[in-house]
Amino acid sequence: MLSTGALRAHLLAARLAGPVATSREESLRSYRLFAARDPRVTIGIDPEWAWDERDLLRLMADKCGVSGDSDHVSGPDVIDPELTLTALSAFADRLGEAAARRIPVLLGTGHPHRLLGFYAGLADALSAAGCLVLTPAQGRCIDITTRFGVRTYNLDYVRGVALVREPGVPCAGRETGAHTHSPLPVRAVLDALVEAGGPLPGLVVGDHGWVCGAGQLGFEAIGLADTDDPALFVGEAEGRVSVAVPLDDAVRSDYYLPLTRYVLNRACLSQ
Repeated sequence: MLSTGALRAHLLAARLAGPVATSREESLRSYRLFAARDPRVTIGIDPEWAWDERDLLRLMADKCGVSGDSDHVSGPDVIDPELTLTALSAFADRLGEAAARRIPVLLGTGHPHRLLGFYAGLADALSAAGCLVLTPAQGRCIDITTRFGVRTYNLDYVRGVALVREPGVPCAGRETGAHTHSPLPVRAVLDALVEAGGPLPGLVVGDHGWVCGAGQLGFEAIGLADTDDPALFVGEAEGRVSVAVPLDDAVRSDYYLPLTRYVLNRACLSQ
């Protein structure tokens, strides 16, 4: 079993926490856009509270460990590994509860190149524990606004994890997909489940719009978020996201595998 100390060391060595690749400039830009209610950054959360840039900076300092100094405007951003470990434990506890109750679960990612393996390990373990891993609306077309205009993507699943594919990608099941922050894929999946008469997920696991879009609609949602993703932490503060885990979401995919082992061990889901 991976100890907490060993995982802390891994978080720092892999730059999942500590000084991360996400820049201070990127994070502050996201806070400005979120304060302006830009949908590219709210990614499915409709905030109930008035969040200005100072409020968001304080929140992210509290939840992630970034500097709360508004005069600090450049350089790498920082995530406190202790906050990551605490949130991972809460994340694992939610998974353990879902497995104990054998509730239907939905997993989806907007970072398939990096995080697919992490979520797929969870999906395998939850399925083995008796949870129904939901995979509706396979192949459904979803129109998403990008900086290049509106593009049509196709919904797909790899090892029980939902993602969207670039237009023209022919091979279903390939472990590639598009990077997206949009909440539209999870809305399409939930709509398909309602149309089919259920069952609906008792827990949604993922990142970006998968978590925010589901949480906004009242589904329990947990996920991972970087320092430039304030929406998940706002959702957590307002009670629509159960757990947001602060970490760099764009390092090498194999660097997340120790986190999978740690989470499954804590959730008593190791096989």
